[in-house]
Amino acid sequence: MRICMGGKMKKLLSVVLFFLLVSGLSAFEAAAQSKKDDIPVSQLPAEVLEVLNEYVRILSSETLEKCAEAFFAIAGGSLVNPAGTALDIDLPRFSLKKDYDNFKFYAMPLEITRVNKRYSNGDGYGDSAIAGWMYKIWIAKKKGGAGLPAPITIMVPENHPSIKTPKVIGIGSL
Repeated sequence: MRICMGGKMKKLLSVVLFFLLVSGLSAFEAAAQSKKDDIPVSQLPAEVLEVLNEYVRILSSETLEKCAEAFFAIAGGSLVNPAGTALDIDLPRFSLKKDYDNFKFYAMPLEITRVNKRYSNGDGYGDSAIAGWMYKIWIAKKKGGAGLPAPITIMVPENHPSIKTPKVIGIGSL
């Protein structure tokens, strides 16, 4: 079977194939590179583990509104507004709602399957921007549950004038 295509169609097809190839290689490189920064679960700092456990407790709130209210205390970076006075306006409707709704599919007590540690020069904007060590922590689903472990990212801020405790900076994957 022979398919005839015009010049514009051939060009479009070659552009699409090029982007698929590049994005596939980028995803492969990102996955391969990220493993090099993995650390043993036993090396996860106690203060980071405490924040992770607090997030889990918060996800068990009676309502999403109560969850969002409690989450503000441990949220940081781009999850809060630039002044650091409230959660990002879209967070409760999207990322936090996704984690709140899907947390029931994850193992309790938490089963950490992987920890990736790397330094970040910054997350967030304005007064709420923080920099420091990021811990991307994957938690497992319940036994027999479909799907892969999902990450929650926590940053330990360095040299910030007012933010001194670890903050959750990445959610919405549960």
